[in-house]
Amino acid sequence: MTPARILVVEDDRVVARDIEQQLSRIGHVVVATTARGEDALALARSTQPDLVLMDIRLEGSLDGIDAAQQVREHCHIPVVFLTAYADDKTVQRASLTEPFGYLLKPFEDSQLRTVIEMALYKHAAERRLRESERRFVTTLSSIGDAVIATDEQTRVTFMNPVAEALTGWPQGDAAGRPLAEVFRIVNEETRQTVEDPAAKVLRLGTVVGLANHTVLLARDGREVQIDDCGSPIIDDHGGITGAVLVFRDIGKSRQADDALRQAQANLARAARLTTMGELTVSIAHEVNQPLMAIVTNAATCIQWLTNERPNIEEARQAAERIIRDGHRAGDFIASIRALARKSVPQRMELDINEAILEILVLMRSEMRRLDIAIETELSEDRALVVGDRVQLQQVILNLIMNSIEAMSTTERGARMMRVSSRSDGNGNLLVEVADTGPGFGPAESDRMFEAFFTTKAEGIGLGLWICRTIVEAHGGRLSASSVPSQGSVFRFTVPSSSDRVSRDRAT
Repeated sequence: MTPARILVVEDDRVVARDIEQQLSRIGHVVVATTARGEDALALARSTQPDLVLMDIRLEGSLDGIDAAQQVREHCHIPVVFLTAYADDKTVQRASLTEPFGYLLKPFEDSQLRTVIEMALYKHAAERRLRESERRFVTTLSSIGDAVIATDEQTRVTFMNPVAEALTGWPQGDAAGRPLAEVFRIVNEETRQTVEDPAAKVLRLGTVVGLANHTVLLARDGREVQIDDCGSPIIDDHGGITGAVLVFRDIGKSRQADDALRQAQANLARAARLTTMGELTVSIAHEVNQPLMAIVTNAATCIQWLTNERPNIEEARQAAERIIRDGHRAGDFIASIRALARKSVPQRMELDINEAILEILVLMRSEMRRLDIAIETELSEDRALVVGDRVQLQQVILNLIMNSIEAMSTTERGARMMRVSSRSDGNGNLLVEVADTGPGFGPAESDRMFEAFFTTKAEGIGLGLWICRTIVEAHGGRLSASSVPSQGSVFRFTVPSSSDRVSRDRAT
């Protein structure tokens, strides 16, 4: 037993002396005694005892119950009542002061010892609980997210300063009000009221989150874009006694995300335009071919028509060739414009094999000029994916350009590029671009997809980073492998649209 310092408030001097002797026998120390309730608070403040033994009947106008209430409120010192009266009315009134014990006179040393030990233990437990609650409140008040707690009726019981600022409700005003009155949320697009998350937590008994595009309508009229999650408060018996809601203002982060996406789109377009500039000769050649064919067929058509005996059939065939070559030139120019234009990404179903073949047509003259043999192993089935055609073609074009640049330093006759597409067996379409260039080592492998990392003398290091950004935005993955001096393979995956349709139907 730890010795305690005790204040005795007893109107009978003889009884007070006896109690002091009893306390001394069981190892405690009496710091002061008084017979007046009016003196109890002052003595408690000056002596700071561990415990107060308080008689209910005292001298003066203040009885023991009122004195105990003052000591409890102002000093937070545990009080044990000593009394010869145990009627229901007195016990009920004394209970309102939350005493730590109730001892009927006369009592034995063992009884006094037990009551004191239990009171001190209970007081220590309450002190630890209060300290824990203070730490809890301090922690919740200092974090950057807003926190609101409710009871089982979804009435507000706690709000931290961030929640007060976002909702416009001080905790004093919000306490006891229904959460739906303080935390008013609507869908940003439809303006429909969103279900009270605390009510949803209590109904489902699980952690819940808000849907996207949720707006908090603050008390002062502000609209705050938020996301949140709600969790149930579980008691010792597994019952739900309330809910805790944690939310944050995502307006600034959404603006930052929009700015980042815009910057990435601008960089991607700049990279496409740079690539177009590098391919000027090849583009000019591809456009010049159908134009020269058009001129030749037009001259032939005129010749057949101006002969002494016009050959209408030959002229018609020449005119058909003119139309075909015109469409071929137009389609090629359209593909160049699509790659160069600044447009909003449009997700639609497309055949990745067709996208690959269109890029190979664009690169045909460049590969012929550099004596690069091209081999294709495209999926026999339609390789359907859902994505933005321009962005995916930019990835394919960039990977092919990188392979061409790598092989331009190797001996002619040994330059081979293989472009393939197939299912990877996991619901994705896999596209590979392999070459017989010099390859790359472990140092380059670790960093090649970082922004602004490049091994080219005049490169800026954005091509592969942009490719990875595009592929990951489509739900895929971009990777590379190499055997130094033997070549490299770049591959990316995109979820197959047929597999996506199957999953949607299954759900």
